[in-house]
Amino acid sequence: MINFDKSGGLVPVIAQDAESGAVLMLAWMNREAYEETLRTGRAVYFSRSRNRLWRKGEESGYYQEVREILIDCDADTILLKVQQTGGAACHEGYPSCFFRRIEGDNVKVIAEKVFDPKEVYRK
Repeated sequence: MINFDKSGGLVPVIAQDAESGAVLMLAWMNREAYEETLRTGRAVYFSRSRNRLWRKGEESGYYQEVREILIDCDADTILLKVQQTGGAACHEGYPSCFFRRIEGDNVKVIAEKVFDPKEVYRK
C-alpha cells in the first residue's frame, strides 16, 4: 500500500477539491494519520511544526471530508479528493493555500478571504 518507510515515515499529501479540481493544499501524513483518515473519512495530517497529528479543522471547524484517495505510481504520495467544509482550506482564510501568483518580480493575491484568521484562531 503506501510506502511510509521510503521517506522517513512521512509522505506528501495533496488535497484537491473533489468537485472543482482546485488544489487546496499540500501537507504530510504518517501511518497513524493515514489510518485515522481511512477510519473516520476526514483528513488527518501530521504537523511537522507541532510534531503531532493535525486533524484538519480541529481549531477552525473547516474540515475536509474525504471523497477519494489516490496514490502515485511509487506509492509514496497521496492525493485526497475532498469536500472542504466552510469553503476555506488555508489557515490564512483563503479557499486554497495557493492564493498568490508570481507575476515577474511581484507576488499578487488572486483570491478573496473566506474568514479572518484573527477571529477563527483566537488562542
